[in-house]
Amino acid sequence: MASLKDLLAQRAALEQQIAETQERERADAIAKVKSLMSEYGLNVADLTARAAKTSGAKASKVAAKYRNQATGETWSGRGLQPKWLKAAIANGAKLEEFAL
Repeated sequence: MASLKDLLAQRAALEQQIAETQERERADAIAKVKSLMSEYGLNVADLTARAAKTSGAKASKVAAKYRNQATGETWSGRGLQPKWLKAAIANGAKLEEFAL
């Protein structure tokens, strides 16, 4: 059975090996990326421009279908009904009364 001192020495050696391996693999990855960028004539701006184009497109706004004449608030008819519309309908108003 190994002593605590031996085990700590082994751990230190393993941590050193891990750090060296991580650094080597990172350097290899960077070299591979640089090679591909050179091969295709890319630069960092190309990478960020492409990422911006392909990242989630913003959802376009939907035109309002209903308007609260008193406050000017609108609702597109999508999603949950706003509180002002729910309250008006609960008080006897019809949805069509708010149509644009």
